[in-house]
Order: sequence, then C-alpha cells, then structure tokens
Amino acid sequence: QVQLVESGGGLVQAGGSLRLSCAASGRRTFSDYAMGWFRQAPGKEREFVAAITGTGTMKYYADFQKGRFTISRDNAKFTVYLQMNSLKPEDTAVYYCAAHSGRSSVYRRPYEYDYWGQGTQVTVSS
Repeated sequence: QVQLVESGGGLVQAGGSLRLSCAASGRRTFSDYAMGWFRQAPGKEREFVAAITGTGTMKYYADFQKGRFTISRDNAKFTVYLQMNSLKPEDTAVYYCAAHSGRSSVYRRPYEYDYWGQGTQVTVSS
C-alpha cells in the first residue's frame, strides 16, 4: 500500500506557473508504481492530465495542456511533480495524484489507479 500527499496548489493569475508535488510513502520501492495526475473541476468528471512510468522513461499527456505541463519524478525522494506553465482560468480544479501498482506503462483512466491522494486546489484568476 502507498499513501499519497499532494502539495503546491494555490491561487495564481492567468499566465502564471505552479509546481505540484506528490509525496509517496509505503513499503514498496517508489519506482514500482506508475504515477498519474488528474483534475476535477466543480460539476465535472475527473479528467486525466499526465502520466509517467515507474522509471520515468515514458510520459503521456492529455491533449488540452498543449505543451504547458510537464510531469516528472524523483524516485529517490518518492515524489512526482507536475510543472504547470501558462495557466488558464479553465485549469482551475482540484488536482489529484494517483499510483498504479505496476511500473511499465502509462495509464489514462481513473479506474486503472489503485491509490489516490486527497487533492490540492489550483485556482487561476483571469
């Protein structure tokens, strides 16, 4: 089992940047988990943002971010990051990180993930 805690959310003006962090804890090696970021705005379904394999060699992004977001991980620190640049008001949502018990692929659907963090609020003002 793994516990996930997100941080780094907040209020930012349109065009600004934020870096979200997701710290993991548990018995297994962090690289045993493929990781993902999702977001959920009020009244909307949870939406895929980005995913990364256990070793960090493969990454996958949702189309909407158009090169503005970068997912990365530091396995020595048990942490995955989401760098978000050129933020827009429509990026406002609660952002969640998630872990899949398997390292070798990237996963885009919420049901493919086994563990979830509590989320961190990102608010982008116009």
